[in-house]
Amino acid sequence: MSKRRVSRAEGPASSRRDFIQTSAVGVAGVAGVAGVAGAALGGGVIVNGGSLPRLSGAWAQGSDEIRVGVIGCGGRGTGAIGNVLDSAPGVRIVAMGDTFADRLQEGVASLKKKYAEKIDVPADRMFVGFDAYQKVINSDVNYIILASPPAFRPTHLQAAVAAGRHIFTEKPVAVDGPGIRLCLSLYEQAKAKGLGIAAGTQRRHQTGYRETLQRIQDGAIGEIVAARAYWNQGGLWNKARQANWSDMEWQIRNWLYFTWLSGDHIVEQHVHNIDVVNWAMGTHPLKAYGMGGRQQRTDPAYGHIFDHFAIDYEYENGMHLSSYCRQIVNTDSSVSEALVGTKGSCQVNKYIISGEKSWRLTEKDNNPYVQEHTNLIASIRAGKPINELKTVSESTLTAIMGRMSAYTGKTVTWEQALESQESLVPEKLSWGPIAVPAVPIPGKTPLV
Repeated sequence: MSKRRVSRAEGPASSRRDFIQTSAVGVAGVAGVAGVAGAALGGGVIVNGGSLPRLSGAWAQGSDEIRVGVIGCGGRGTGAIGNVLDSAPGVRIVAMGDTFADRLQEGVASLKKKYAEKIDVPADRMFVGFDAYQKVINSDVNYIILASPPAFRPTHLQAAVAAGRHIFTEKPVAVDGPGIRLCLSLYEQAKAKGLGIAAGTQRRHQTGYRETLQRIQDGAIGEIVAARAYWNQGGLWNKARQANWSDMEWQIRNWLYFTWLSGDHIVEQHVHNIDVVNWAMGTHPLKAYGMGGRQQRTDPAYGHIFDHFAIDYEYENGMHLSSYCRQIVNTDSSVSEALVGTKGSCQVNKYIISGEKSWRLTEKDNNPYVQEHTNLIASIRAGKPINELKTVSESTLTAIMGRMSAYTGKTVTWEQALESQESLVPEKLSWGPIAVPAVPIPGKTPLV
């Protein structure tokens, strides 16, 4: 392996069948998207692992309309809605769902202020609860945005692939080994169905990163012999518990701080930097040896996750990645990636290569949060949908492997992480009590 209750409302006149059929001959759609990308972002349409040429011609109106359903309407979900609406012509938001009614209503209201003509979400296409995702997917949509907490992503991906929807999924795509195994199988299923899947590892759609990594892969610094990846910052948001909240509601509203929901911040956040190194190496590491702890952020309001990690990852060629992430107030910040090679070095996040083939980016960078949707839509309309689920699954598992090592104090191999039987997400989700797991203690917490 690599990783509803239907309340169907009548949607736009064109059906998802129209969209799928025209995807195979939608080159004219790519032309329109390329024009938007060029005008707004200063570049052509780029896709992971290749480029789509800038074409001329009119965008095919009507049957290739992108009708978006959004699952998860918090900050990232509403941000992704703005991104997709800015990414290409012929895009509308037609269904939205969230676990919480207040978050859904606030999201719809804020979006209508800026994108009134593109937000077509009447009350009968606004869904609330644990099963909201099923209702969104079964609405008259052909493009799904997944922006709920990571715990739910494998289930939501599975439902969207089964329904034949194209997908934009936020990262990470799972919190444990069983979730990754499902995602890798869904990658194959989506590929067989011709479905497009783009992931929220947006650096892969960013001009500076793409130009830099292309040169690295072309040998600009020789063989990579060492790497560093950091996401070190201060604290993040926290929502004070309300008297009427159950344990489950409190945890989901503060999902960052519970491993079953977020995977811990090494998985939820640091996956971006890890993904860059995997991208540079063209593969994933073989094992992880790490440590971490909960030193400053110890109040129960912050759940049970660690506030710092330090992981040594080893790749097949013997290259080691020093991976650090920290969320501690009043500490120095660094969100960066660096590579050392036999012929030079690279500060990837600054787009600078030093050595025999020195180089730095001089052209204007793009907005990767918009570009990732531009690329996905263009690939669908061209009949050549991109599928990033495997790469984001492997980067997510790399982060999970590091967490498992830090939690247990054991060296963890890729196979152990992938085949782990530790399933963190409850089989049944319901409002009410749910215990907060103990803070992991290396040497005592078992490797499962």
